[in-house]
Formats: sequence, structure tokens, C-alpha cells
Amino acid sequence: MKKIAFFDIDGTLWDNKNFIPPSTIEAIRKFRKNGGLAFINSGRARAYIVNPDLLGIGFDGLVCGCGTHIELNNEILYQHLLSQDEVNYTTKIVRQNQFRPIYEGPNHLYLDEEEFPVGEPFGDKIRREISDTLLTITGQNEIEANKLSCAIDTPDPNTCFRQLGHLYTFIIHTSTVVEMVPKGHSKATGIQKVCELLGADIKDTYAFGDSENDLEMLKAAGHSIVMGNGTDRAKAVASYVTDDLYSDGIYNAMKYYSLI
Repeated sequence: MKKIAFFDIDGTLWDNKNFIPPSTIEAIRKFRKNGGLAFINSGRARAYIVNPDLLGIGFDGLVCGCGTHIELNNEILYQHLLSQDEVNYTTKIVRQNQFRPIYEGPNHLYLDEEEFPVGEPFGDKIRREISDTLLTITGQNEIEANKLSCAIDTPDPNTCFRQLGHLYTFIIHTSTVVEMVPKGHSKATGIQKVCELLGADIKDTYAFGDSENDLEMLKAAGHSIVMGNGTDRAKAVASYVTDDLYSDGIYNAMKYYSLI
């Protein structure tokens, strides 16, 4: 049966300065040459996965926005978008609760500049990476978004979570950053959907990750590989803990599983 590998981006494929180890590139290319299929599986929306060095590694497909957008060979196989009513309601609620939203979609990210002024790290990172496809929230008649992230400016975010809990699952990264993912979607459902679309057995899947937002993906895959630089919680659910990103972690794990 064909093997399918799914790779988280941050902390797995590259570090916080977007450095990709040469051994990672070599391993993924060898894996594909051997007949395997390689997918990015990221919380990032499609519009936020544009780095030429990253895409230049060579991937068969992309699972973006926590399973809300799936591509194979540059063709969209599945997509879930928020309705405009959901966007409008969400924007109202998060701002009432001192959250600053960033909507993330297949073609654009949306934020209001006054909420993320220059010098604010969250906004600066996005502007640095995708300034050409960044739009405002205010003034848009139709926002095309798969999910959103928010900066949190209140010590009590739970009121907001309760008000939006019927629409979203919340991935809390820190006390000041949260992802809001439409109910029924995750990196795990992305793997399941790819297997369904391709007629593949989930037992033949390999998930590579490093952190809290990879937990569901790691639990869902047939084989879960966590980087040596990963969190303790991620390592606790791993089938195999490999070396860290700088010590050929992906290459060594693929050798361990005889994928290359």
C-alpha cells in the first residue's frame, strides 16, 4: 500500500527563522521517489503557505487551516469556508471581549492595521511573510476565511470561548494567542479526509510534529513521529521520538521506518 506522510511546518520542517535542514529536504524527496506521498499538514491557512523554499521541497499535497482546505497536485479537493454571517458574528463577539482577530483563508489573510501596528510581533510576522495578499477586515463585503486566530488582550478569555463554543474548537497557544477552528475540523480530520479521498488506509500514514497543536494529528495517524525538540505532551503520544530538527530528525525517522 502507498505510504502517506504528513508534516507540520513550524518546529518540524523549519525553525523560527525559516531554516530547513538539508537532510529534511533530502529525506522528503527520497520518500517521494520511493513512491510515497508527502503532505504539509498545518494550522496555517493556504494563503499563509507561500514560502518558495518550503514549497520547493516538493509536496504532493497540502492540508491547510487545520483540515479546512485540502489540495492534491495543486487541485483543491476539499474546502470549508466560514459563512459571512459567521464572520460578522465572530468579529462582533471577539472584539467585545478584547480579542483582535486575524481571518485566514485560501487566498488572503485579513487584519485591521490599527489592531496590529508596526512593532507588534504577531502582525509584523504576517506582514513580513505575506504582505502582498494581506487585506483589511473593515470594509470587506465578503471575507473568504477557513478559520481565524486572535491576539487576546483580556485576562479572562473564557467568556468569549463560551459565546463562540458552538462554532469553534479553540487551540490555545499562549495566554495571548488562540486559534479558532470550525467545529469538526482539525489536523486529524485532514488526515482522515485525505485517506478517504485517496482510498488509502490510515494505518499507512505517518505524521511528523512537535507541539500541542499536533496532538490530534499524532493520535490519528498510523505512525506518529515527534521531533526531539518537541513538547513533552507531544512526545507522550508518539509512536517514535526522533532527533531534533537540527540533528536530522526527519531523515532519521524515515530511515527508522524504512521509508527511505
